Amino acid sequence: MKVIDLRCRPAYLHPFFGGVPGSPEHAVARWLNRRVGTRGPDDHFERSLTPQGFLAEVRDAGLDKAVVVGRHTPGQHLPNERIREIVHGHDELIGIGSVEPVLQGIEGALAEIDRAIDQLGLAGIDLEPGFAEPARHPDDALYWPIYEHLQKRGIPLFLMSGPTTPDPSYNDPARLAAVARAFPDLTIVVYHGYWPNVQQALGVAFRFENIHLVPDMYLFQPGSEGYVQAANGYLAEQLLFGSSYTFRPIRQSIEDALQLGFKDEVLEKFFHGNARRVLGLA
Repeated sequence: MKVIDLRCRPAYLHPFFGGVPGSPEHAVARWLNRRVGTRGPDDHFERSLTPQGFLAEVRDAGLDKAVVVGRHTPGQHLPNERIREIVHGHDELIGIGSVEPVLQGIEGALAEIDRAIDQLGLAGIDLEPGFAEPARHPDDALYWPIYEHLQKRGIPLFLMSGPTTPDPSYNDPARLAAVARAFPDLTIVVYHGYWPNVQQALGVAFRFENIHLVPDMYLFQPGSEGYVQAANGYLAEQLLFGSSYTFRPIRQSIEDALQLGFKDEVLEKFFHGNARRVLGLA
């Protein structure tokens, strides 16, 4: 069975992903691995301290594609050029760029979207409203020109959610409904699946079929059974796999997902088919 990992970053990308052994960030990466149920060594991700090690990890896990996600927030900037450097020349790697209109301005962010897609060859754009300064919800008017541009160009939008948002009140699935309603042809992919607000996220995704959820490492946490139940019903086309590597092992995440009770006919969509459609892969 082919697998596309929608959220997979190498340790060497940034200290945040455990790229500097002995650093506070490395200790946090190990702690988070323990927190989300990693079996075996909690420093397993050190294999990806080099580009060669990351590629070996992806290949040994049996991935068809691994999606390396960029980030642009006041606290952390992973430049789009850096994402391209990592994925360029490797068929098994796909890059997602990022913009931050608070820092770049609207016109600057729109120009960067076009550059990331047309010149750098990236496959989508990441936004993180809850990590902005000040924090914002995804339905903030600031982002609407971004959404309009992405919809017009057919570029998928990737949004960050989840319990690591600095202020948990910004992990609110209800605020995405206005965006999905206003931009029905915009493909919206939500990392972390708004966990632990699972039922609310499922409710919004029930109403709007252009919303896709990637619970990634939170798929294995309490309360996440709802994702599986929904995927076995109406959400079969809207749930996608992600390991959240380096914060959880890739292969273990695949193996664990296979034990969650997905119907056989849903597994191909969850692991592969939905991602191919979202990313526009042939």
